[in-house]
Amino acid sequence: MAASTRKVLLAVDGSENAEHAFDWYVSNMHKVDNFLVLVHCPETLANVTMMSPSKVQEVINECETKTKFIENKFEEKMRKDGIEGEFLRLEHAEKPGSAICDCAAEKGVTYIVTGTRGLGKIRRTLMGSV
Repeated sequence: MAASTRKVLLAVDGSENAEHAFDWYVSNMHKVDNFLVLVHCPETLANVTMMSPSKVQEVINECETKTKFIENKFEEKMRKDGIEGEFLRLEHAEKPGSAICDCAAEKGVTYIVTGTRGLGKIRRTLMGSV
């Protein structure tokens, strides 16, 4: 990676908002020498102690399938747009916002781009986004 390369982190999930964030990045921020770091925080398993082992495995497999679908979708979008980058899965992130910020610091990114989770302005203001 050249010294002038900017790293941009883009948080993605399976939502339409994540696709809009990606498209916004491509239209408004992307430069040829950028390196895009796509990050995804899979949903953690809640209350697995109350599930049978077979149900736990089913939920794990479902999560893996969703994550692989998201990875393939966004890697294809990067290929189509000629964007150099990588996809990272942030495992065991209790608080996705903190995990994204930690990843950004670790990777030395210049900018972080996120969608809005589909919340309205008031809910986003009260609850926060990401």
